[in-house]
Amino acid sequence: MFLIDTHTHLYLDKFNDDRDSVIQRAINQGVTKMLLPSIDSATFEEMMNLTKSYPNNCLPMIGLHPTSVQDNYEDELAFVEKELEKNKYIGIGEIGIDLYWDDTHSEQQQDAFRRQIQLAKKHALPIAIHTRDSFKEVYNILKKEATDELLGVFHCFTGNRSEAFKIMDIGFSMGIGGIITFKNSGLDEVCKSIPLDSIVLETDAPFLTPDPHRGKRNESSYLNIIAKKLAEILEMNMNDVVEKTSANAIKLFNLKV
Repeated sequence: MFLIDTHTHLYLDKFNDDRDSVIQRAINQGVTKMLLPSIDSATFEEMMNLTKSYPNNCLPMIGLHPTSVQDNYEDELAFVEKELEKNKYIGIGEIGIDLYWDDTHSEQQQDAFRRQIQLAKKHALPIAIHTRDSFKEVYNILKKEATDELLGVFHCFTGNRSEAFKIMDIGFSMGIGGIITFKNSGLDEVCKSIPLDSIVLETDAPFLTPDPHRGKRNESSYLNIIAKKLAEILEMNMNDVVEKTSANAIKLFNLKV
């Protein structure tokens, strides 16, 4: 039994004091693959250093996070495009639209999202999508850009049944993380209506820590907690949930295991 954390930011400075221990704990807990979505050029070097240290465990994506879309976003997109020509990545992410923190650059975010989807199609890579207060905007762009070959995951899915079925309708997956363990999140009821074929697991470490560690730093070893909770909700054996969600991740990101 092995788990795949499809979304974790282990290269951020919150792990500077004990990064190796955090990764070893994850591996000891069966989390053998940790997929690293990019944020922007400022954190790129740290991400790549981590993948060089753990080439079999930590696998990079490349992309411009929507909250990093500023006036210089054209330069950032050029950086992404150049990296795609030079190096190998398992996906394009974390990309999308975030209208929660600041909608000043909403038009630029939509442009950056659209253009990175087009890069994903050009390079035949899946996308990891960030949506916050922006499902309508993200979905409208995806519908226009959708092809049978374009695949991806709605990272940190917390939507309703209607949104879940829209996501599945275009062949995309949903990343289920620590919020599934929160009381009154409502995500448990939504997950009961989502086929396991459409789910992958994630932590989004160091953010969105699951209970009972909520309020502390998240880490990839906690993926077991998320898998166990999902198994309880679906009334399934945990091993079956792990096996299926790992298989989904392997297929989506074309991973070698």
